[in-house]
Amino acid sequence: MAISFAPLNTDGYKTFHKEAYAEGITQVYSNFTSRNGRLSNIPDEQSDGKVVFVGLQYFIKDELQRNWGDTFFSKDKEEAVKYIKRHLTAYLGKEYDVSNFEYLHDLGYLPIEIKALPEGVSVPYSVPPVTFRNTHPDFAWLTNYLETIFSTQNWPIQTSATTAKQYLRNITNSFKRTGGDMDMLPFMCHDFSFRGMFGKEAAMMSGFGHLAAGNCGTDTIPAIIFAEEYYNANVDKELVGVSVPATEHSTTTSYIMGMVEREGISKLEAEVNYVEYLFSKVPNGILSHVSDSFDFFKFITHGLPLLKDKIMERNGTFVIRPDSGDPVDILCGTGSNPNIVHTSEVKTIKKNPEYFGLIEILWNQFGGSLTEKGYKLLDSHIGAIYGDSITLERQAEIINRLESKGFVPNVVLGVGSYSYQYVTRDTHGSAVKATSVVWGGEKVDVCKDPATDSKKKSAKGLLRVELEEGEYVLYDQQTTEQEGKGELKTVFINGCLKAETTLKDIRERVIESI
Repeated sequence: MAISFAPLNTDGYKTFHKEAYAEGITQVYSNFTSRNGRLSNIPDEQSDGKVVFVGLQYFIKDELQRNWGDTFFSKDKEEAVKYIKRHLTAYLGKEYDVSNFEYLHDLGYLPIEIKALPEGVSVPYSVPPVTFRNTHPDFAWLTNYLETIFSTQNWPIQTSATTAKQYLRNITNSFKRTGGDMDMLPFMCHDFSFRGMFGKEAAMMSGFGHLAAGNCGTDTIPAIIFAEEYYNANVDKELVGVSVPATEHSTTTSYIMGMVEREGISKLEAEVNYVEYLFSKVPNGILSHVSDSFDFFKFITHGLPLLKDKIMERNGTFVIRPDSGDPVDILCGTGSNPNIVHTSEVKTIKKNPEYFGLIEILWNQFGGSLTEKGYKLLDSHIGAIYGDSITLERQAEIINRLESKGFVPNVVLGVGSYSYQYVTRDTHGSAVKATSVVWGGEKVDVCKDPATDSKKKSAKGLLRVELEEGEYVLYDQQTTEQEGKGELKTVFINGCLKAETTLKDIRERVIESI
């Protein structure tokens, strides 16, 4: 990840707070909470009112240890402090007092304790999975000084993980109803978001959220590196992320148009030739072919029959990938769309392939088997993937329509940057708020309770989270002794990571909650 100067990774107004806190305040205690789902990207009928907590270990390793170490504590004191003073003096328009950073450099570590729930658990709205407090009385200003960088490095990961979990839950529930192969679940939702994310760091963080939620299908390779770097994953010992050989429009159209010009054949003939060429390159295993470069339905109704014998002879699955049009109608057929009135008689698939849709056409050509639940499952030599524009609403509709037609929805669906980036910190109301301070040696319970927005009301005082009948429950206004109990455990204190988790652990916790 790109190095930035750790002491300046905060909102500008926080540089004043060392003076803004009342004299005599020696400790600030804060929590991170997803307050509500008023703006959630999870449809109401799908939501369980919980957010997947994940991303803390990345924040600790990347920011609190590596970045603070590399850019501040390991630097010469004069050099490090001079850098801060130069920038803040220019930024604020007057000479900035850097004595607090001088004292921090002398201390040699971040005097912060972080308690947290296990990463991967699903936490109800209004229940905090993380608390922070300073461990040294001279650094009460530091607790919420870290709010900004924690927020920006945490809410995107947990938001993507929550979204990814819902995709996985939807297809899991469908496979239970239809008798689908449960071993295929980690591969049914595929991350295609990389190119649409707000830079490579965002792609890595979000891509890890996708993996953390139990999905293995991804084309975001840096997310796999992220999992190894921060969550002790090991591609030599476990399946972290996976993809398959696949074409794109540049490879497909260049071959087709070249053959049309060189050989004088039709586009359909050229595409059939291209697939045969691909089979020579990938004789075994899964091969995905983008099939909408020109006439998608003509290719699957006239071209695939010409390839059937070669497809059935291959030791692997040939995957058809449409990439344009309405994904629900393309996969399921307009005949399953209640909003479309068909006035003409449907006679054959070749005359009206749009009516039947890809999955039924593939069944008609290649057949398959019936599951124990009585649903049709395509032959393993043929498959389908739709990698574009699959929202949670569209996924649910695809599942519903295919089930109503008697099919296991055994089609891989791509999750893109719209689903993973069309979100904000407000999607789950994620915020860090102070709830307790020590002032003059006395604990003071504090809270936020704006009369203009009751949804922003915070907890009050020291906090304790208990696990009761499988649900996390918050108790606020706790005594110091009570706060020391419960499910929030110390994971970081005074510069040291005290407890580590792994991608494997996180995935297991997510799956348990589906």
